Formats: sequence, C-alpha cells, structure tokens
Amino acid sequence: MAHIQPEGWREMAVTGAAQREIETLHLLAARLSDDYTVFHGVHWTHVEQGYSAYADIDFIIVGPDGRTLLIEQQSGFLTETDEGLAKKRSGIDKPQLIQQQIMRPLSVLRQRFGQQAEPLLIDYLLYCPDHQVKRPEAAGIAPERIVDASRRDQLASMILQMLPKTGKTAQRDRVLRFFSNVLQLVPDPSSMIGQANALVTRLSGGLATWARQLEFSPFRLRVIGTAGSGKTQLALAEFSDALARGLQPLYVSYNRPLADHVRKLLPQGGVVASFHQLCDRFARDAGITPDYRDPAVRRSLEQTLADSPLSADWQFDLLIVDEGQDFSESWRDTLLRLLKPYGRALWLEDPLQNLYGRDAVSLPGWVSLHAWSNFRSPRHIVDLLSALAPTGTTIEATSPFAGAEIDLLTYAHDNPSVLQAQMRQAITRCLAAGYARSDMAIVSFRGRENSALLNLDALGQHPLKSFKGSYDLFGNPEFREGELLTESVYRFKGQSAPAVIFTEIDFEALDEKSFRKLFVGMTRARMKLVLVMSERAARQLPVGSLKG
Repeated sequence: MAHIQPEGWREMAVTGAAQREIETLHLLAARLSDDYTVFHGVHWTHVEQGYSAYADIDFIIVGPDGRTLLIEQQSGFLTETDEGLAKKRSGIDKPQLIQQQIMRPLSVLRQRFGQQAEPLLIDYLLYCPDHQVKRPEAAGIAPERIVDASRRDQLASMILQMLPKTGKTAQRDRVLRFFSNVLQLVPDPSSMIGQANALVTRLSGGLATWARQLEFSPFRLRVIGTAGSGKTQLALAEFSDALARGLQPLYVSYNRPLADHVRKLLPQGGVVASFHQLCDRFARDAGITPDYRDPAVRRSLEQTLADSPLSADWQFDLLIVDEGQDFSESWRDTLLRLLKPYGRALWLEDPLQNLYGRDAVSLPGWVSLHAWSNFRSPRHIVDLLSALAPTGTTIEATSPFAGAEIDLLTYAHDNPSVLQAQMRQAITRCLAAGYARSDMAIVSFRGRENSALLNLDALGQHPLKSFKGSYDLFGNPEFREGELLTESVYRFKGQSAPAVIFTEIDFEALDEKSFRKLFVGMTRARMKLVLVMSERAARQLPVGSLKG
C-alpha cells in the first residue's frame, strides 16, 4: 500500500469534489505499493486565506527512484474553449485554463528544488473522471497526459508507466525531504490522549511555517496565540528540527497529559515533560527518590531543580515552554538556567486559556508574536465563542469546516440527578453521529474534587477512563480502566478529540473565569460538540445558537 501524506484522510467527512479526491486516494493507496509516496491536497484548502497550496495540484506522487508526478484532478464537467480546457469557478466570470494551473507549479517546484545532486524529474497528468474530452488536440495539454472519463480505469496503470517500479535511490530520499519541507507537514496535536497513531491532518500554513523564518539573536520568541493557531505544531517542528541537527531540545508544558501526548508525536531524543516531571527526572538523576506521599514533595522538587548545580546533560540547545500562561516567574527562571548561553527559546501561551488566574510572566527583551487564527475548531464553535467573548477579544474562525450544529442538553442546577441521564443521551447522540468511543472525550467544567462525574467508573453501559487522583511510586498518574476518556477541563487543556461532550457547565453569570473555561472546553472539539449545561447557564447563550 502506498504511503499517503498527510494521514487522516479516511477520517475526514467530506463531500462534493473533495469526496471524489478521497475516492482517488483510496485507489492510489490500494494500487500503488509502499515504494510510492503520495502527498495529497484534500486538507490544504483554507489554510492561506482560502486558497490551496501550489495552484490546487491535488496529488504529488514520488516513485522509488525519485521521479515525481503531479496529478491535477478536475471533478465535474469542464469547458472546452479555443484556448484549451477550462473550469468555471464560483464567483469568477471567466473560466480558468487548466493548463496554467498545472504548468505554474511544475516550474515553481523545479526552480525551488534547484540543482542538487540530480535535478528534479517531474511530470504531470490531468485526471478528469467525470468529463470526456471531445477535442484532445485543442486541450492545451498533451493528449497522452490526459486521463478522462473514458480512461479513468487506466489511471493507476498510467502512473506506473510514468513512474516504473525500481530500486529505491538516494534521489528518492532527497525528493521526499524536499516535499516534506516545502509542504511543511507537521503532526497536528489534536488527536486524543492514548490514541496509537497521531493523525497528520493539516498543512501547517501558519506558525510552523513563518514563525520559524524569523531571525534575531539571542532567539527569544514569545508566541501569544489562540487555541488551534498552531502553537504546538510550531513546538513539534522546532523540536524535530533540533534533533535532526544533532542538538539537545527540551519541551516543557504545565499539563502532564499534554506532555505525555506530545511525546508520542515526536521522534526519539531530547526531553519532553511537564514541569514537575522535569523536576522528578532531575532529582532521580541526582540520586534523590521523591516520596509522593509527602504533601510538600512537589515544592521540594522545584527547589532542587532551581538550586542544584547543572551537569552538561542538563544544559539544552532549545527550550520550548508550552502553556506559558500557567507558569510562574520562579519556574521561568528555573527553566532558563537550563538553556545554553546561545540557545534558542520559545514561550507559547494563550491568555484565554489561563484557568488559574495567574499574572502574565514578564519576559523582558523577548520578541512577541500574536496569532489569532483558529484553524482547528469548526467555525460554528468559534462564532459562538466570539459572540460570548469580552469586548476586545479577537478570535478568527479559519477552519475549512463549519462543523455540525452544537447540541445542547440542560439540567436544573439545583437538581443534578438529571445530569447522568443527560450524559447518557449525549453519548448516544455522538454514537448515532458515527463517532466511536475512542473518538470521544467527556470534559468536565469542574475540577475532579467538585465533579459528580469524574469519580465514576461508568455511565450506564459506558466504562469511563479517568484520572483517579493518585500516583504510583514513579509519579505516574493512575487511571480507571475504561473506553471513554473523561477529564476535567484543566487536565484536557492542550488536547482535543473529534467529538467532545463538555459537561457540568454551571454559572450564574458569565464572568471572565467562566468564559475562559468555556473557551478551553469548547475548543477541544475538532468536529462535534455537545454541551451539557445547567438551565441558568444555558439562558446566557445567544438564542438559536444551539440545537436542543
């Protein structure tokens, strides 16, 4: 089976032309062997102001010897003009010539590849599965490079003719590195904790591309970005690049579940930890075994990392602080002492996810970069949050998906016995919409100590996987066995799931703290969101914004 990049294409719910491209991906995956790599553009739309990368070339196929084939797929009917084949675009009066859409990226890619050890050998095909070309000689494209409706069953065989199966070469490795760099494919940290394989679902057209092009010395960059803007994608790209250059990177988050999740998305090497995991690791390296039965153990570990002499193994070339809004200035000082004098440092934060009410950490002399575009959350969710946000709050809805309607289930705040029944209904709605338990997460507005759900073993027939509130002798959190992940909004911050049930939402007035918790919980949903709220909290939402 061919390698498809990015992965996750089977999981995306798409319709129309995009659905036809998904069908083509199924064909390519099945008919090409693992000697071939297919880069596809189904998920690349709306990354750069609504436009796809490289003039909407849909597929880039790299053969085992490095030869490359661009396939432009044009679904639906085409216009045959005297100037060549053309496609009518919505909102554009004049049909666009397909020849230009193909030849422009061919030229750009050849130029960008340059003269390495060998030039880029790149060819093209036009695939129009719904249209039979009547005048191939006037198409503006070589007839032998057109696979129309009359020959669509020959697509795979034509690809193999143009990219014959050979032994793998060094040129193939150079070409794959080139396309990976040009397309800036990085893991999207939006799959659930514990999911075996991270889904690569999106071309990173934001922070992971242009923030890394900044140059200043010393490199001290503070990124203030909203949920879904690509902060963690930037961290993944920076960390991976440091490893590739033989450097020693350190990634530190506030949230232990986020650190555990990010670790799964990165290659081996470097250090990935929450702040207290890092303290524990340092202490054990120094021969100190922490006693987690002692209530003061965390403060003691912090002091050990802050004051002890550092060996060469504890000095890093790159420091990445994620969830910086939750860090204290003393933690800042502790982490910066681990950075080599000419090391690179990034501080990633989102003030709207400041759930602990801490003052912003001072970073004098650092360059600040703001990113307000949320590419991850469906637009329906961001639009509702924008309507609820305090005056002056900026959140831009830039996801290519509007998303399903937001479901709302309510209960009386003074009669929480209804809560469990509504939760069972919420789970049923997600299952009915086609989401498996592994695609879902229950996120509570409350912390574990005050929650009526986070300490349950099951909801009806659904066993819950949740944090017990205890740790083993090595400081690892202990969980209940279950299929349906259940977390507080505090612990699930930084993660996401395809379907989220955000529950136990209750407040008398939508103050700043309540809005921040709403913001964090709602932006965890990648596709479907169900809100389970008290009636008094639901009354403060815009009328007609939710489906009951």
